[in-house]
Amino acid sequence: MIDSYGLAGFLKDVLFGPNFEQQYPGPVKDKIRRMTVPDGLFNQAPHVKASPNPTMCVGFASVAREGVSYFQSAVGSVLAGLDPVERGDIFLILFIAHTDPTQHPVYSERWVHELADKVLLYNENDIDIDHIRSLETAEARTLALEKGLLDYTYLLKACTAIGTPYTVMLEDDIITLDGWYHRTKEAISAVERQTAEKKALKWLYLRLFYTENFLGWNSEEWPIYLFYSLLSASAVLLTALIVRRYRPTSKPYLPRETIIVLTFVCTPLLIILFFAAGRVTMLPISEGVHEMPKFGCCSQGFVFPHSRIKDLVSWYESKGIGYVDMLTEDYANQNGELRWALTPSVLQHVGSKSSKTNSPVPQKGIRTIPEKLWNFAFEKNDVNILREEHERQLRWGGS
Repeated sequence: MIDSYGLAGFLKDVLFGPNFEQQYPGPVKDKIRRMTVPDGLFNQAPHVKASPNPTMCVGFASVAREGVSYFQSAVGSVLAGLDPVERGDIFLILFIAHTDPTQHPVYSERWVHELADKVLLYNENDIDIDHIRSLETAEARTLALEKGLLDYTYLLKACTAIGTPYTVMLEDDIITLDGWYHRTKEAISAVERQTAEKKALKWLYLRLFYTENFLGWNSEEWPIYLFYSLLSASAVLLTALIVRRYRPTSKPYLPRETIIVLTFVCTPLLIILFFAAGRVTMLPISEGVHEMPKFGCCSQGFVFPHSRIKDLVSWYESKGIGYVDMLTEDYANQNGELRWALTPSVLQHVGSKSSKTNSPVPQKGIRTIPEKLWNFAFEKNDVNILREEHERQLRWGGS
């Protein structure tokens, strides 16, 4: 097992600051602890690279963030626990998205070059480097709508050139669960099978992360909620009236007043309680692969089939500016594309500080937008169960 690759200073300035250990619950903290190793192990760890015919190109694009870095933990979590066969099935590209790569603190660190199959840099022959440089100013990075899209597109092209059947695009402030690789491969197989069952010829992406914040009760669907609420109240009323009519002995127990209270007081209160509990609680998404044509967010982790990347690159380049996830959804909506998601998510977003400058100063008690991008179900994972599942997969399931 490739348990860590011995990344020196693995958790320096990572995640949520000095109180991270006390504040952060769940499997993320446990996994980070397992990936932290003494410096000496770096020289001892076998640096397995991609095989001649990998299945996935896994790409990270990273820019320096002021005062914090999540890149080490993101890359480490992807590689931690992979056996040599699994690692050989991955072509790992680490893109230092600066015109001057030395502006990123990790570029000078040995692990970046030791672990990556390719460290990608901007090539002046491929792109207008002066324009990219102009987008790196503090003013231009306020929203990073153009630079972020350029980085993403450049990395997609680099992965396409490798020729793997699938490309996995990951942001640099995520962490994966133990066994993400075999779960993702199984999900891809399920997507291909379900796409064929739908008589469809292609699909656009498989989402490896989404936040439940946008999967609640949506105002656009109020007619549906109203219909089922009225249906529930009508069912209670109709049932009570039928029982009262055909079971005369029940009349003393079901006077008209009781029926009115049940229908117009108790039932509405239960309906209110149902909605107050939340959609994710009352109607959770079943595990496995399923379509997610609406309300999927954000771009922390996508799997794209090789055949679709050319279409997406052309779309991104035609737009020139915008958020990757929104542009991808616009393309999918316009072309009626199949969009799949994996539940539970195999990624967690852990970045509390945006890569954009001039972000609003956090206020006490108020979460920033990055802090709200969270998958709650991810925290239900047990690291020991995940490890056992992964070991069973390696022993019996193959890679």
